[in-house]
This record gives sequence, structure tokens and C-alpha cells, in this order.
Amino acid sequence: MKRAIVIVIDSLGIGAMDDYAEFNDVKTCNTICNVAKAVNGLKMPNFEHLGLGNLATIQGINKISNPTASIGIMKEKSKGKCTTTGHWEMAGLILDKPFKTYPNGFDRFIINEFIKQTNCGGILGNYASSGTKIIQDLNNEHQKTKYPIIYTSADSVFQIAVDINIIPIETLYDWCQIARNILVDEYNVSRVIARPYKVLDGKLTRISYLRRDFSVAPFHDTVLDEILKNNGIVIGIGKIEDIFVRKGISHSIHTGSNKEGLELTLKALNNELDLSQICITKNDYKNSNNKLIFTNLVDTDMLYGHRNDATGYANALNEIDSYIPKILSSLNNDDLLIITGDHGCDPTVVGTDHTREMVPIIVYNKKKKSENLGIIYGFDFIAQIIRKWFNLA
Repeated sequence: MKRAIVIVIDSLGIGAMDDYAEFNDVKTCNTICNVAKAVNGLKMPNFEHLGLGNLATIQGINKISNPTASIGIMKEKSKGKCTTTGHWEMAGLILDKPFKTYPNGFDRFIINEFIKQTNCGGILGNYASSGTKIIQDLNNEHQKTKYPIIYTSADSVFQIAVDINIIPIETLYDWCQIARNILVDEYNVSRVIARPYKVLDGKLTRISYLRRDFSVAPFHDTVLDEILKNNGIVIGIGKIEDIFVRKGISHSIHTGSNKEGLELTLKALNNELDLSQICITKNDYKNSNNKLIFTNLVDTDMLYGHRNDATGYANALNEIDSYIPKILSSLNNDDLLIITGDHGCDPTVVGTDHTREMVPIIVYNKKKKSENLGIIYGFDFIAQIIRKWFNLA
């Protein structure tokens, strides 16, 4: 069986796109380089050996003469800087028209329809904010009224936060699905996100493993669908299932942290996952000939990029680096490893939103000689090399 492994380090940008100003970003946004500078150097020796330091001046990661992987920088074709746009483009789906954003809050019709269909009685918030801040600001009123906290950002997201000690998680998911059904057509919102939290030991704590993304469905087939149609398996680890709304996914498992995502990726590589327990289709896949393992590591973005925590971001990158030897030792000659990002979220610049950035790409196979891939136009380069790897028509 041939395998491809795509690991997306969420928000790992490596410099502003030429059109950064159209997205209200600054020319100096550069997630990995600025994080490295903020902490006086990253500790990523394994990524150094792969060649990451050859792509830019990244403090703590040296340039080397003989990297073990092929390396390059990808520029996004689609108009956007969000998770959905980036992942879809990796899978071969280009967005000519960006998803709609609501920097001043959602239209009155949207809110009224949400209240009517959910029967929630009312809402709190309805403005752009950091999730941790709006929960802190509105939690007392939420406890009194039990109204959901609605907020957005510079991205195309409708986020719903509730304390699941007073609003059951099932109700939160139901409300998210109702919002998803409303936010289509002219409203064109990319994702509705369930943001559950609890008061634990007197602190407001978001429950990461219960977060769910209710994305708009891909409007065309992607390379994921092509793999399934050609008797293959696609295992989504993390929020991959949500991003593609299960389209092109045969098996899925959600995660609560990067560590869990990395451990599950290793289990998938070592054939230690019970696929019967995570299968989301009716096919038994007993005679499959190709396998794609598609992992999203979200902590860099969710916990650190959006919270302007460069130190936390650096520590998350160092943790990912520590898994590289285990991942490489689990690969065989018929495995293709791709490591990349989906957008930027520079924690050192003003604001807490995603940044319109290029992303690094690392491509590794034991038998293939490394090369400098240069600047690549389009994240769909990943779909192209996966098609070639699996000999898809």
C-alpha cells in the first residue's frame, strides 16, 4: 500500500503575501520568523535537518547544505486567509470569491433568525473579539440569562460560546447546525464554530476536545474524493472531518491537543488505529490500495497565534519537532510525508486574527533526493503531488 501523510501545522506562515494590505495585514507579518525572534531562537533541530532553515532567516534554525527533504514556499491562489480556504486549496479546490466577513457584527436578520430557530431567547455579544476575552467579559451575563455568546473575527466565522455546565453540549451543537443552515448563499460564512467552556477551579476554561467546526461543504470534488473513488482510504485527524464536512473522508478522529494529534498520526502510521471504530462511511475498505493520513495540529493557531502568545507558539513548534524522529522512523519507501501550514497567525503583530501569509512546504520520501522547490504558486501543489504519488488519473 502506498501512503501519503499530510501534516498541517495550523497558521504556520512564513512571510506576507503580496496582497497582504487587501486583508488589513502588515508587510512585516511572518509567523515563524517573528516567533523565533521573540523567543531568541526556536529549538527545532529535526526541522533544521529537513531544511526548514534554508527557506528564511529563522533564529535558532540554521541553514544547511544537504537537507534531507525537499523544501519550498507556497503562495495561496485563493482569496482568503482561513482554515477552510487553505485546506481546500491543498486538496485542489480554489476559491475565486472570498467568504464573507462581518467585522461589525452579523446582520439583524441573521441574529433574529438564529434566535427564532434555536428558541434560545436572545444572544450576547455579536461583535468581533478574541474568544477568551469575550467569554471573560460576558460570562456573568451568560450565567444569568443562559443566552449564547456570539462573536466573530476578521475571518469568516460565526462562533458560539456557552458554558456547558448550563447549556448541554448537544444543544450547542444543535445551535451551530441551525446557524450553519442560515449562513449560506448571500451570507456565505465559511465556518460556524462551537466554543464550549466551563468554569474549572474558578477559571473560565475552553474545552478544546469538544470544539467542532461546522463548515460549508466543498462545492466540487477534491483529491480526497479521487482517492476514495480509486479504492483508497482517507484518515482525517483533528478537525479535518469538519473542514471538509466529511466529503472525501473515510475515517476520522477528533483531537484535544497537538500531542494527541501527533500520537494518533504515529498510530495511523504504525497501523495501530482500529479503523473499524473510526470509519464514517459504509465501506469496509478491506481491499484498499492507497492511504492518505491528513492531520491538522491546531494548538499553534487556536491557543497561541490568536492569543498573541509567541512563547506558547514556540513551545508548540518545539514539541512538534520532538516527534519528527518518531514519524520518520515509521515511514517506509512507499510513504510520502508533507508538512506545511494553511495561513498565518503572527502572534507578534497588532490584532488577534489570521495573517495573509505564504507557508513553508516540506516533502520527504526515503528514496527521493531532496531538492529546492523554490516559490510555488498555489497550495494545490499538494493535491498535484498526491495525485502523482498515487497515480490518479
